[in-house]
Amino acid sequence: MHSPKRVLFLDLVLTLFRLNGLLIAEGDAMTKDLGLTHARWKVIGAIALSNAGLTVPGIARVLGQSRQAVQRITDVMVADGILVYTDNPKHKRSALVTLSEKGQDTYTLLREVQDPWAIENTEDIPTEELETTLRLVRRLIKKFN
Repeated sequence: MHSPKRVLFLDLVLTLFRLNGLLIAEGDAMTKDLGLTHARWKVIGAIALSNAGLTVPGIARVLGQSRQAVQRITDVMVADGILVYTDNPKHKRSALVTLSEKGQDTYTLLREVQDPWAIENTEDIPTEELETTLRLVRRLIKKFN
C-alpha cells in the first residue's frame, strides 16, 4: 500500500534533488565572473557565516560533504590566497580555516551578486513560508545526520 505520506516524502526528496541541481547551476552562473564555483561559494559562505572560522571537518558538517572533499577545496583556495589556515586553540591538529583579506574582498563582491539574487527569487514567497520550509529541512537534516 502506498501511504500518502510516503508518496509526499519521496516527491519532496526528488524535488529537493532537482532544487539542488538548479542551485548548483545558479551558483556557478552567479559566481563565474568572480572566479568561483558553487563549491567555493559554499565554502566561503560557511566560513563567513561562522564569524570565527571553522575547521575542515566543521565545514564538511555544515555543508553535508566529506571531509576529504572539503580538504581538497580548501587547499586550493588557500593556494589561491582566498583562505588561510590558522592555529586552532581548541584543537592542535585541526587548523581553523578563515577568509584572507582577498577572501573577504571576494565575499564582499559575492554578496553584491548574491543578495539581489536572493531578494529577487523570494519576493513572491511569504516570509512565513520560507521559515516553515527552513524548519522542515533542518528537521530532516537532523534525522539523517
